[in-house]
Amino acid sequence: MKTSRRYFPKGRTVSLLAAGALVFLSNPAHAVLSVFFGEDLNPALTVPAGGNAATARSAFLSNLVGVGQQSFESIALGTGAPLNISFPGSVGSITATILGTGLVENNAGGAGSGGNAVDRFNTSPGGSQYWESDQSFSINFSAPVAAFGFYATDIGDFNGQVKLTASNGVETELVIPNTVNGPGGSLLFYGFISDSGTYDSVTFGNTAVAGVDGFGFDDMVIGDLGQVVPTVPEPTTLSLLGLGLAGILGRARRKKA
Repeated sequence: MKTSRRYFPKGRTVSLLAAGALVFLSNPAHAVLSVFFGEDLNPALTVPAGGNAATARSAFLSNLVGVGQQSFESIALGTGAPLNISFPGSVGSITATILGTGLVENNAGGAGSGGNAVDRFNTSPGGSQYWESDQSFSINFSAPVAAFGFYATDIGDFNGQVKLTASNGVETELVIPNTVNGPGGSLLFYGFISDSGTYDSVTFGNTAVAGVDGFGFDDMVIGDLGQVVPTVPEPTTLSLLGLGLAGILGRARRKKA
């Protein structure tokens, strides 16, 4: 039987609020999980350069090497699930399979959403397509992943927050801290990186009572453990380590004298 854990972006944090990124550090099962989040409420259907979402994504990508992204531009408009997408891994490729409700949409709303799609938009430079869903959907990975990130548009205007459930036999639930009942057409970036734990699937849900809030999903990035940049101890940690070694050496010298 599966057990579940639920994490919210609070507690032990390293906050880059001025830059629009929030990093949450936890320690479930001895793994450190870092969460990156940035939101722009009135982006005018664009990804503002230097905005909160773009800054959070840059911070997320700076912790990864050799990863790719899915912008949905090469997939036929209107394509639904199941949808297989290939990403480079540290050893061979990784297939991400989207299951559930959704389809490839474009900025004009040509695949079935009509005028409602005007608040959901592509986030890739020069692109026009994205994945759109108004129900839960999941992504299964052919190999375990340690990093998962994406842009999302038009979230939260129907009284809910998007909820991710990452699974590796144990379910870890993460609620995206998007603004509730904010304006339509919002933009956010959300991503997480684990330093040692891995996941074989991610499911999207919603905290709203009805569980419905149509949104756009674009520029997905995944990475395995081999693509996660090793964490370097912070300067404070190194200073404390130096002081500890100095104390040990001092005691050794006194004993020798």
